[in-house]
Amino acid sequence: MNRRTRLWLVAVGGAGLAALLVAACLELPDFGGDRHPYGDRAVHESLARHTANTIASVNFDQRALDTLGEISILFAAVVGCVVLLRQTRDEHRARPRPADVARPVRRYALAVLPVALLTGLYVIAHGQLSPGGGFQGGVAAATALHLLYLGADYRTLERIRPVGLYEVGDALAVSAYLVTGLACLIGAGSFLANTLLPYGTFNTLSSGGTVPLLNAAVGMEVACAVVVLLARFLDQAVEIVEENGT
Repeated sequence: MNRRTRLWLVAVGGAGLAALLVAACLELPDFGGDRHPYGDRAVHESLARHTANTIASVNFDQRALDTLGEISILFAAVVGCVVLLRQTRDEHRARPRPADVARPVRRYALAVLPVALLTGLYVIAHGQLSPGGGFQGGVAAATALHLLYLGADYRTLERIRPVGLYEVGDALAVSAYLVTGLACLIGAGSFLANTLLPYGTFNTLSSGGTVPLLNAAVGMEVACAVVVLLARFLDQAVEIVEENGT
């Protein structure tokens, strides 16, 4: 395919996309109007299922299938990084050298670590009640773990971060999401339908039916995925030595 043909294909595709966007924008409600049908329906469905956080209701109930696609993309990205960044036969990994960390940095990192970890777990546990949830809490929990890299050294991080277990945890979290969806399909007749479990008392940790379960699975998947990704990239700090030793 020559350059002129490629340009024509891009022009035709871009023109079609522009026409679709213009047509969609013409059907949008007026800016600042008081008519928000999707928002009103989302809030109604959220309250009907005793889920205080409407965003969590959309993510893990009304559009739970979309969320399955999102975590599947993240899981596929992790698998790709593990495969591409794996150690090959002609590579040899040296033991990390101890790091010289300034005392103020060390003290601050070690003091903030438990606070950040608890904050991440709190955000995951209260995802159906308040802003946040599995995605945000999972990133916060994984980031808290890597404060050891800043406050101590890489060897200390490796002691409490067995990458293999986090890879298993990532796979189990995605499987838990799927298993919950299949349980809803068997028990309620629809995949990921939030009609399998009782909705509980509004604004409590046990409210929302299957929303807390799916939220917890996403939190575990995101936290494990971030840990595995950072581990693979941090392990790429290698020194290349020629066969003659130069």
